Amino acid sequence: MKEQSYAKHTKYQPLQHFVWLPLSVMLLLGTLTYFIYSTMKSGFMIENLLLLGIVVLAIIPGMLARMYAIRLQDRLIRTEEQLRYFMLTNKRLDSRITMQQLIALRFAQDDQFVELAERTIAENLSPATIKREVQTWRADHFRV
Repeated sequence: MKEQSYAKHTKYQPLQHFVWLPLSVMLLLGTLTYFIYSTMKSGFMIENLLLLGIVVLAIIPGMLARMYAIRLQDRLIRTEEQLRYFMLTNKRLDSRITMQQLIALRFAQDDQFVELAERTIAENLSPATIKREVQTWRADHFRV
C-alpha cells in the first residue's frame, strides 16, 4: 500500500489473517466437534480432553504474539505522539486524550496535528471522526 487515506488505511498480514487465523478456527472447531461426538458415542475419555487442551494450547501463542505486538505498538505510538506534540508546542499533551484517539491522531501531518489534538480534547472527538478530519494523510507503513 503506497498511499494511505481514511478509506484505505487498514493493513492485513496475509499469513496472520488469511492462513493462521482461519486454520486455527477450523482446527479448534474440528477438535471441539470430535470431542463432543466421541463423548456422545463412547463416553468421556481423557484422551479427547487432552487433545482439545493441546489444540487450545497450540493456538494461544499465536494469539499472544499478536496481542503483545499490538500493545507494544500502542505504547510506541503514545510516546511518539506525545513527543511530537511537545516538539510542536513545547507543552505536554493533555492526559484526557485516549489511546484510541492518539492512534487516530498519528495520521495527521504536523501542520494539522496540534489543532486536531486540541479539538479532540475540547470536543472529545471519536477516532473515526479524527481520521475523517485529517486533510493530508501521514501514512504509517510500519504498523504491525
